[in-house]
Amino acid sequence: MIFLIAVASYLIGSISFAVVVSRAMGLDDPRSYGSGNPGATNVLRTGSKKAAILTLIGDAFKGWLPVWIVVKYGVSFGLDPVQHNTAIALSAIAVFLGHLYPIFFRFQGGKGVATAAGVLFAIHPALGLATLLTWIIIAFFFRYSSLAALVAGFFAPFFDVFLFGPNRISLAVLAMSVLLIWRHRANISKLLAEKESRIGDKKKGRRA
Repeated sequence: MIFLIAVASYLIGSISFAVVVSRAMGLDDPRSYGSGNPGATNVLRTGSKKAAILTLIGDAFKGWLPVWIVVKYGVSFGLDPVQHNTAIALSAIAVFLGHLYPIFFRFQGGKGVATAAGVLFAIHPALGLATLLTWIIIAFFFRYSSLAALVAGFFAPFFDVFLFGPNRISLAVLAMSVLLIWRHRANISKLLAEKESRIGDKKKGRRA
């Protein structure tokens, strides 16, 4: 059962809404311009706020859905408390990995910010809200989506342990945080070099 939950979560995570929405709206493939990242921030560089919002909602929803189902109905599936926590943790990691390395898109995925937010809200609304508020505060004052994601991702495991104490789900949140920061390593270099794009910047042509 837990294996099936992990596989289903990964497949759901592999749906890249940045690509799907862009194709549906006749926009360029988000992997071909700007940062090359198939995420809401890069889609916004097309100038289409609608496409960016739909991408954000889709990526967050796919992170939320499988984890919420396990949180809500795991006991009904016959899982004992230990198995339930394990299933939640594996679902969270699997859907996140699906976004980062989607099987449907040649394993070329996004950086996981919106999907991670959906996962955290599914684990517990308080955890999601604390992390989201951190992102909003940093993004508002500095206008760097990547910096906001890095700071929010860094603090998410601390929020989880503070709110609920250490457990198997905490390890999943920590793993997601490490992966998110790793996926932003190029952004860290750009931030240090003061070359990172700010929120709302238009795309600057296709990548080679």
